[in-house]
Amino acid sequence: MNGLNQVRDAVISALKSAGVAAVPAYEGNAKKYAGAVAAVDVATAEGKAVGLSSYLGESWDEKNGTVRELYGMQMEVTISLSVWAERAEICETAMETAVGALMGGLPAGLRLGKMSWSGIAWDKTTGMFLRKGSAACRAAFLAEDSDETGNLLDFILKGTMRH
Repeated sequence: MNGLNQVRDAVISALKSAGVAAVPAYEGNAKKYAGAVAAVDVATAEGKAVGLSSYLGESWDEKNGTVRELYGMQMEVTISLSVWAERAEICETAMETAVGALMGGLPAGLRLGKMSWSGIAWDKTTGMFLRKGSAACRAAFLAEDSDETGNLLDFILKGTMRH
């Protein structure tokens, strides 16, 4: 299961939809982006099963005319965010936009809890202004059994598309 990557990618998608350039935390140099860029990572995660052995019940599959078994899992995650920009006001505006995206742009399976941000500071390493933040979220994942094989499929973050 790639649940942590699903959470990280959902946050990146929400930030991009709000107009903030966003990348995984380990992806390259912030200076190559025009304006502000937010680096996103999952700092901590703790999972637990939902229901008895993750079993939630059954659902009717309209497309195939079959009953599918549903399974669930929850994770408490802390997202780390770092917003960089060459000018302080651009960094501040990007952080405010990021806050709005986290408060209203996350998929249904990712519920924002507590959020905190440090003050803006000059980062000597990058030569840019930096504002760090974190967001505690509850992530809900669902899985169904495969109608062809009966095997359990991967857990997918609720409210996101399957590939």
